[in-house]
This record gives sequence, structure tokens and C-alpha cells, in this order.
Amino acid sequence: MTVITPIEHSGFRVIMTTDLAASLGTETKIISKNFERNEHRYQLGKHFFILQGDELREFKASRQIDDNLKFAPVIYLWTEKGAWMHAKSLNTDEAWEAYEALVDDYYRIKSASVNMSQFSPQLQLLIQMEQGIKEIEQRQDNTDRQLAIVKETFLDRDEDWRVKMKGLLNGATARRGMSHRDMRTLSYQMLEERARCDLSRRLSNLKERLKDSGTTKSKVEEANRLDVIESEPRLKEIYTIIVKELSIGAMN
Repeated sequence: MTVITPIEHSGFRVIMTTDLAASLGTETKIISKNFERNEHRYQLGKHFFILQGDELREFKASRQIDDNLKFAPVIYLWTEKGAWMHAKSLNTDEAWEAYEALVDDYYRIKSASVNMSQFSPQLQLLIQMEQGIKEIEQRQDNTDRQLAIVKETFLDRDEDWRVKMKGLLNGATARRGMSHRDMRTLSYQMLEERARCDLSRRLSNLKERLKDSGTTKSKVEEANRLDVIESEPRLKEIYTIIVKELSIGAMN
């Protein structure tokens, strides 16, 4: 991961858009477009901060700024939760892996060990209580993220799209004299070749995320390749074209 100069703002460790894009393996304009499309989901002070006016001038004067940002009227700073929102929008295995690395290497500040015995019993108790509260908040954050993964996988399924794809494949199956399983397998193979992706690996990664989220075994096993395809707009678009081609016999 690229070394990023730490930025602290309003009690949060934050990251600029350019560094976030580089860390997630995408472009700044993609981050900006994702934010524009989903701005109503982002909360100022929770997911991001905006620097402008005197605050922005002080920020620019205090650090080395890329030339393309020197005259920017506004700069966005993203918290860990904001970075998670962007990883969710990209929703690729590469983005999730990059996000995990970003959390481990940048957002999570490793504190030096402190000898608690030098403090009074009362102060030790207060410190322990504070640490307990932070652990509870961290567990809640993890739970929220895990629930979002489950919701994204199972509750937001586009059933109309799935029914349409199934109908088109059934028609292609009848015309070609193939089994339903062979037709599905063919459609997935064509997607992997055209989109240069590994559906089996992506499905395995999805199931691992579901397991980590505490999803029941039956629900984990229910996850399938269509969940993987539907979760990424690019794959969904390519797969839809492939199924239509198979349906009209364009791939004979």
C-alpha cells in the first residue's frame, strides 16, 4: 500500500480523495461519481468532512499538496466509515481487499503500550471503562458492516432481473437441446472469458464474508454466482448481454 501522510481532523483519522482512490485501486473521478450518486447516504461528520475557506487555506499551508489540489476550492476528507461506503459502491474483491489493508495500515492507529500501574486505582478504572466503551463501539461497527453485507447479498436481490434471465436461458435451453445446468454453466464460462473474472473465487470470497458476519450456514450455502454477478454492475451488464445473445442464437 502507498505510504500516506496521516491526517487527523475533528478527532478522526481521515484520508483525502486522491489517496483513497489510489488505495482502492480506482480513479478520483470514480470516487466523486459514487459520492454524487449516493450523497444522501453519507453523513457529514461521520463519513466525511469538507474543508473550505480559512480551514482549507490552513490545511494547504500545513502540508505538501498535489499541484492539482493547490487551487481546489473544496477538499473532502474521508473517515474509515466513509472509505467503507466507497468500497461498498465499488463492490469488487479487489476493492474490499484494498479497504481491509487501508484499515489495518492507516486508519487503525497502533497505540504504544502504557504501564497502567503508574496510575491511581481511580484513573485505572476510568481508563478501563473508556477502553470497554471503545470495544463495544468497535463491535457495533463490525456488526453494522456484517449486517450490511448480508442485506446486500440477500435482501436487495433484483428478482425481476433474475426471472428475466431465467426465462431467456430456458428459451435458449429448449432451442439448443441442452440441459438447464449446462446452459447456466455455458453462460458463466462466457462471462468469465468476456469480463476476465473468476466467479468461483469471487463466490468463495463472498461466502467467507458471510461466514465472518455470523450468517447461518444455510444462508451461506444459498449464496450463488448470480449474487456475485448482481453485486457488481459491470458483471451484471455483461451477463445480461450474454444471456440475450444465447437466447436469440447469436452465439451459434
